[in-house]
Amino acid sequence: MEKQRERVRQQRMVIVVSPFHGHISPMIHLATFLHSKGFSITIVHPHFNSPDPLSHPEFTFLAIPDKLSESGISNWDLEGIAVTLNRNCAAPLLNSVEQMLLQNPDENIVGIIYDTAVFFAQSVADHLKVTGIAVRTSAAARILAFPVFPSPHGEGYISSQDYISDDGLQDPQSVSTKQLLASLPANPNNSIELRIALIREIKKASAIIVNTIDFLEQEALAVIREHFAPSIFAIGPLHKLAPTGSASRLKEDSSCISWLNKQAPKSVVYVSFGSLAAMDGEELVNMAWGLANSDQPFLWVVRPGSVRGSEWIESLPKTFHERVGERGKIVRWAPQKIVLEHSAVGAFWSHCGWNSTLESISEGVPLLCRPFFGDQMLNSGYICNMWKVGLELEKGKIAEGIRRLMKDEEGMEIRKRAMDLKEKTEACLREGGSTITSFNEFSKQILG
Repeated sequence: MEKQRERVRQQRMVIVVSPFHGHISPMIHLATFLHSKGFSITIVHPHFNSPDPLSHPEFTFLAIPDKLSESGISNWDLEGIAVTLNRNCAAPLLNSVEQMLLQNPDENIVGIIYDTAVFFAQSVADHLKVTGIAVRTSAAARILAFPVFPSPHGEGYISSQDYISDDGLQDPQSVSTKQLLASLPANPNNSIELRIALIREIKKASAIIVNTIDFLEQEALAVIREHFAPSIFAIGPLHKLAPTGSASRLKEDSSCISWLNKQAPKSVVYVSFGSLAAMDGEELVNMAWGLANSDQPFLWVVRPGSVRGSEWIESLPKTFHERVGERGKIVRWAPQKIVLEHSAVGAFWSHCGWNSTLESISEGVPLLCRPFFGDQMLNSGYICNMWKVGLELEKGKIAEGIRRLMKDEEGMEIRKRAMDLKEKTEACLREGGSTITSFNEFSKQILG
């Protein structure tokens, strides 16, 4: 057995990550899971927004130059960053992998696993004749947005050969093409070249791993399998597959756990809008008074710099703090998975990022939805309209929305459905469940 494990240890996976928190976390979880199965792991990342090697001493970390300009970074031009990375990073990645092979001749690179946002890695895998494996860190359905294009003149739709009709998927409550397109940049005409390149490259992959659960997106997965040649494996939620540990790049304030310990079961509204969303001071104040007027305890994450024109929460009035007192706690960042597992948490007011959505579903916590951009719109539709485990808060009716979810009969039904999804998720993660079965099939087909 030891000889077999040592032989596997000589099998290395190169994992190429995108430089955004919501993308890094699931890739680190996947790397951790693969490492637990005996593989050596090298994490390749751009210099920009790089992960912390000290958090994962079991991995080898390798930075590659990205040539990102300070202006592009400071403006968080996500599309521009993606274009720059895919234009500039293939050659450095190829050089780095070739050096690895020269320095470790006894080690075999089993595959290059890459976030689809950094699809340049597929061309490197092809050049080296190494297995290329793409990973979608967002909902499976969003893959369907990429082959579908608005016309340059804004009239109707044109598509690639993998056209998905404007009727969307067959279920009338499922996601339509228009909803998928709404999850793309505001001016999608500028992103057509990027999207064509993405689809072209990931179609060359030997497999596509999607961080999702089969029962959540059965129909979307069926359509993707029909239109994409690579094998599709639903292996999620990745944060539940990985051994314990945080993949967060931001410093977590664990003092909120002792505060949660003092709260009644299912009483706390947890509020967090992720690592990228930003708001103005007026929305911050409106949120504050909505939380205050709901009369519910709340744990509120306000990321420094997430309020335009402010460093943190200095725009909140003194009267708010006086009204709330110990009933509310505000932190800069929280250990979210631990928070959502806590018995005191009864609702999650979220931006509906995919990681947050999966983490909430995994713990049976219903959601209050405030999507900001991109796939958050798609995820909110899933939460409120398809799975019916959350409510979208109406502007100016924050306190009423919180009370609907926390106190009313409607909220009780939503909570019951959320707990049902938790139980289904737990079943998928057991031996014989869809997630474990999918990983085993992936291992057999791709890893040998």
